[in-house]
Amino acid sequence: MRLYTKYLKIQFMSQMAYKTSFVLLSIGQFFVPFLIFISMYFMFERFNHVKGWTFYEVALGYSIIHMGFSLSECFARGLDAFSGMVRTGNFDRLLVRPRTTLIQVLGSKFEFTRVGRLLQSLLVMVIAIYNLTISFQVFHYGFLLLMVISSVFIFTGIYMLGATLCFWTVEGIEVINVFTDGGREMAQYPLSIYKKFIKVFFTYVIPFGAVNYYPLMLLLNKVPFKWYYTIMPLYGILFIIPCILIWSFGVKHYKSTGS
Repeated sequence: MRLYTKYLKIQFMSQMAYKTSFVLLSIGQFFVPFLIFISMYFMFERFNHVKGWTFYEVALGYSIIHMGFSLSECFARGLDAFSGMVRTGNFDRLLVRPRTTLIQVLGSKFEFTRVGRLLQSLLVMVIAIYNLTISFQVFHYGFLLLMVISSVFIFTGIYMLGATLCFWTVEGIEVINVFTDGGREMAQYPLSIYKKFIKVFFTYVIPFGAVNYYPLMLLLNKVPFKWYYTIMPLYGILFIIPCILIWSFGVKHYKSTGS
């Protein structure tokens, strides 16, 4: 973690060298997802509710998934840009260093401008909680924090799987965006609006439902208390374990491009 912290500090100082650019990009990151939120608002103005979910209930789920996505984009951006490292042969240099390759790849790039998206998501969460009829206690806020952390692990795991594919394809595969960008857009709405196979896939394979839909149903009193709903966000955290194992498998079978 000491090495990762050093990477973090170096990247932050380099990006803050251009403060105006940093501020403008952060503002842009604030308003781009805000347009999605506004479109969601107008949709609920027309239909009032979706499968029994009100606007502010869906807005709470929206904020959780977008907070997780923004944090993952910030701290795991090195995985998303990994294809360039393989293509140019720079990954070879990481292999001869006495440190784990995963930490070095993660530390190769950070996107601190994602703070704009994070602040926008936090604002939406505050608005949603204020307008919900539920009286939030300390437990509820801790549960929400666990859900956000779990979603960070899921997005990071998907980035890791996409990076691992680069060991065989050299270039990144766009299908991964189906599970990052597409998964983000899908998970901001309740899974009950989708077909059964989509609901099953995004609960047990890529567990977005385990960190958003099912815990929210418990939090919003949409279902009777079920103890396993309280631990479902942990499934999202555990999702990172097979992703790390697959990454390790890819590193062992890596062959240099010769660049």
